[in-house]
Formats: sequence, structure tokens, C-alpha cells
Amino acid sequence: MHQQHPINFRDISDALGLWLDEVPFPFGRLIRGGKFDTMSTLADLGFPKTIINLRQGPDPQHLGAKLIHLPATDSVENYDTSHSKVRRWIAAVLEALVDPATQWPVYIHCTSGRDRTGVVVAATLLLIGIPREIVVEEFLLSSGAERESVLQAIDGLCNRSCDPLVDPDRLKQALFGVSPA
Repeated sequence: MHQQHPINFRDISDALGLWLDEVPFPFGRLIRGGKFDTMSTLADLGFPKTIINLRQGPDPQHLGAKLIHLPATDSVENYDTSHSKVRRWIAAVLEALVDPATQWPVYIHCTSGRDRTGVVVAATLLLIGIPREIVVEEFLLSSGAERESVLQAIDGLCNRSCDPLVDPDRLKQALFGVSPA
């Protein structure tokens, strides 16, 4: 049986394994990609229990996973991560990831799985300590990705005057699947 996947589909730990000897969280835990309207099973998305939709439109409900809709506002460029609206949106997505009610694995997506998804994944990886160069390379695995775009996002996220968008320890605990001590 041939499995199909959305555009820019990948397991983020698997991708990080291209550059890291040890991946920072278990395989199959956080998956990214594009819209899945034509997918027929959860296997096509890596068997997520939760799907976080970053696009404006709703997700189809035919796969049965828990759906969380956190669309980015279209009034601001999502790569401008120094902008307060973009930072609030990213923080809301990261809060959904660290929420104890979130069931893992998580599939996070937008329409193409590149721009909005790429910004959120970059924020996630930077917060857990993945080096900037590897965050850039992971982003560039997406079809149509541009280095300048992710660098703009990283620069806004790494601005020293900005507070972290979510507690990095809570994010690590969520990604590893461990309860807070």
C-alpha cells in the first residue's frame, strides 16, 4: 500500500538527525507539513493524536485526531517575528504545545508546510537549544524555502530584548513526553 504525504512533510527529529548525532526529542513526536485535505488516514500524517492548523481555513475532520486551530493573522508578515502580533501568535502556538491537554504526537501545518509552519518550528527549535545554523538547514528542506526569510525570523526571535515566548523547560518536557517534576 503506497502512503501519500502532504507537501513538505517530515518528522522533525528525523530531519535533525541529518546534522546531529543525537536528536533532541524522540522520533515521531513532532511532525510538520502542509494541508492534508486529500489524505485518507492518520498514517499519511505520521499518526498524530493532535493536529495544529496555522492556516486561516479550518481542517477537515475526517481523520479523527484532536484539532487545534491557531491561524496567523494575515495582516502582518509572519517572518517579522519582532512584531508583537507575530510574537503573540507564535507564543499561542507554543503554549498549545506545552499544554498538558495536548496529546502527542503532534502534526503542525499550514497550507504548504513552509512559511507559518517554518517560523513556528524555528521558534521551537531555537527555544530548546538547537543551533541557529541547523534551524536554518531544517527550514531549507522545505520546497520553495528562502534562506533570507528564515534568517529574518531567527533574528526577530533571538533579539536579546525579547522575552522567551514560552518556558524552554516546559517545551522540552512536552517534546520529550515527560511530566514536570
